[in-house]
Amino acid sequence: MQAKAMVDNVSSTTAQKAGAAGLRPPAMELKQLSYFLGVAEAGSFSKAAVRLSVDQPMLSRHVKLLENELGVELLYRNGRGVVLSEAGKLLEAYARSVVDLVGQAQSEISTLRSEPRGRVAIAMPPSIGWMLTGPLVLRCREAFPNILLHMAEGFSGHVAEWLSTGRIDIGIVYQAPRRPSLTTEPLFTDELILLGPIDDPAGLGGETVPAAKIAEIPMILPARPHGLRVLIDHELEKLGLSAMVEFEVDAMPSTLSLVERGIGYTVLSEGAVTHLIGAGRIRRWSLTEPTLWRELLLATSTQRPMSVATRLVARLIRDEVHSILRGKS
Repeated sequence: MQAKAMVDNVSSTTAQKAGAAGLRPPAMELKQLSYFLGVAEAGSFSKAAVRLSVDQPMLSRHVKLLENELGVELLYRNGRGVVLSEAGKLLEAYARSVVDLVGQAQSEISTLRSEPRGRVAIAMPPSIGWMLTGPLVLRCREAFPNILLHMAEGFSGHVAEWLSTGRIDIGIVYQAPRRPSLTTEPLFTDELILLGPIDDPAGLGGETVPAAKIAEIPMILPARPHGLRVLIDHELEKLGLSAMVEFEVDAMPSTLSLVERGIGYTVLSEGAVTHLIGAGRIRRWSLTEPTLWRELLLATSTQRPMSVATRLVARLIRDEVHSILRGKS
C-alpha cells in the first residue's frame, strides 16, 4: 500500500504539470527514475555514466525522455555539471521512495525464494493420511523450516468443498468432482482389495475372490455419497447386484476395528492397511471380475493464486507419493 501511494503521488503531481503543458499523463519507467537519481547524486552526466555503467548518450536520452514526459526541466546544466531544478527536487524525493521500495520488494521476494515461508493447509482422506502425513511433515521441516503445515483429514467430497471455499490450499482426493473452481492432476491409480477377519467367517479361502461376492457376504462400507461407496455400487450395478451392507461406517479406523473383531468385511486401498495385514490382524483378497481401481489426485483451487510456499509443498507431495510407490514396487 505504501509503494502504491508513493507511485500515485508521483503520478498525480506530474500529471497535473503535464496537463498544464497540454501533454498526456506521463508513463515514467523505473529505469528512467533510477538514471535520474544517479545523475542527481553524481552531479554530472559523465560521473553518473561511470557509476551506472551506461553510455553517457543513453543516460542523457533517458533523462531527457523523463523531462519530456513530465513537461518540466528537472536538471539545470552548467559548466561544472548539473543541479536540480525545483521540479527536480520534488521528483527526487518521490523517486527515491519508489526506487527504494521496489528494491526492498525485490530483496524480500529473493529471500522468499531462498527461504520460503508461510502457512499451507492440506487435507486428504484418512486412507492416505496415515501413509503420507508423517513423511511429508518431516521432509517439509527439513527442506523448508519456515513453512507451517496445517494438516487435516476428510473424505474426498469434504476436501473438494474445503478447497472451493478457500479453507485449504491443497487437497488430495479420490475421483474429484468436476468443478470450475478446482484443478487436478493425477498422482497414482490405486487398486482396491477386499479385507476381512483373520478367521474368514464367510469361508472365502484362497487369495482372490470375484467382486460379485460383495453381494453375498456381510459388508461394512461408508454411506453414500462417499466416493468409495459410489464406486462399489456402480461396479456391482453393472453385474445386476448390490452390496450386502450390514453396517454403514464413515470412519476408516472404526471400520477396520469392526473387521478385526470379526463383524464383517470391507473394501479399501491396500496401502491404507499394509501394517494391519503385515501384523496378521486382518486378511486380504484381490478382487477380480472386475478388478476395482480408483485414481488419487492432487487438487488445488482456481479461485486464488498459489503462493510460493504452496507450490513447493505441492512438489513435496508429488515427490513423497512417488517415493512411497517406489518403496512398494
